[in-house]
Amino acid sequence: MFDLDRWREIFQSINKNRLRSVMSGFTVAFAILLFTLLFGIVSGLSNSFKSAFSDDAQNFMKVRVWKTSKPYKGLQTGRRVQLRNEDYNYIGKEYEDRIQYQSARVFKNFSIKYKNEANVYRVRAVNPDHQFLEKTIIDEGRFLNERDLNERSKNIVIGRLLKSDLFGERPALGKRVNVSGSSYLVIGIFSDEGGDSEERKAFIPITTAQMMYGNNDYLNEVVLGYNPNLSLDKAIAFGKQMERDMREKMNIHPDDRSALSVRNMAEANKGVGIFMAILYAIVILIGSGTLVAGIIGISNIMIFVIKERTKEFGIRKALGAVPSSIVGMVVQESVLITTIAGYLGLSLGTYILSLIGNSLEENYFIKDPSVSPEIVIGATLVLISAGLIAGYIPAKRAANIKPIEALRAD
Repeated sequence: MFDLDRWREIFQSINKNRLRSVMSGFTVAFAILLFTLLFGIVSGLSNSFKSAFSDDAQNFMKVRVWKTSKPYKGLQTGRRVQLRNEDYNYIGKEYEDRIQYQSARVFKNFSIKYKNEANVYRVRAVNPDHQFLEKTIIDEGRFLNERDLNERSKNIVIGRLLKSDLFGERPALGKRVNVSGSSYLVIGIFSDEGGDSEERKAFIPITTAQMMYGNNDYLNEVVLGYNPNLSLDKAIAFGKQMERDMREKMNIHPDDRSALSVRNMAEANKGVGIFMAILYAIVILIGSGTLVAGIIGISNIMIFVIKERTKEFGIRKALGAVPSSIVGMVVQESVLITTIAGYLGLSLGTYILSLIGNSLEENYFIKDPSVSPEIVIGATLVLISAGLIAGYIPAKRAANIKPIEALRAD
């Protein structure tokens, strides 16, 4: 392996047969390049799907209601359905073992003012678990807690950009803001992967909102996170069961999608998973075809090369070379060319993907295309192994030919 004389002979052979070496290398490099680009594009699509759901927890579920579109049990069409605290409590008690997080929601649009700065912002009245359901990242202070709910406190958690609008670079934590005429204490500042609109929102305790802005127990939505130990199929079944039970409880027609719906991330995750599995299967099929074409190309070239060098092998054997040394030299040369070409193909493919970056995201939904090094290295190893076999089989046959026969070969 580390015989300098052999390496010198290998490089002399490559230099003497440049066209053949380039053809062998090009076959390998192109196969790895195409393989890298295909997997990179699919990876970009996968990244787009992941970012589309990045704002919510992966086990997110949402129960929302509106007006009925079908009569049921003597109740007319167009009836306004209303979620209440008792529905929130029913869900938490009935499905306790299948729920990780739970929060109610009440939506308000309030003018929020600090000194001379003011604007209208979206305010959500929620429970403490909402922090985990919306992936709210606390940068300063804290989120709402159970004590805030029990005491109906006038505490508020504001988004990073909302803080920037009202306070600029000045500290906001511990300051009081005017929320539609009422003074609220800023107890936390958060950021959110959902984008600018999410970071211009604010959170207050739901009990405070119900007491001050309606004096009722009305809810707009109930959101929850199902137990992450549930499989996707069980999580989907849970969502459907909860929807059926809630329809029965609230006297809603079983087929009335307008009156009540349950958005279940498990269904979206399963759909995306199936789609990506199919896409990866197609890419693997195409990529495998490319690799097979590369292997066939290497084999054909090596067969031609061995036939071309039969006389050379005969001379070597006549001078005392053993068959194993001839085979080893050919195989080593084949593996060297394959390895270098595979690395060049991998490097070029990775470089092209880095140039593409996010330029395809807007029109083609391909975000940050990249490829796992393990996959491409595995493909390269397959081609190197193929190069080894492609060189070994014909070299073994040629090395076993008697010197006189080899010298007579055309």
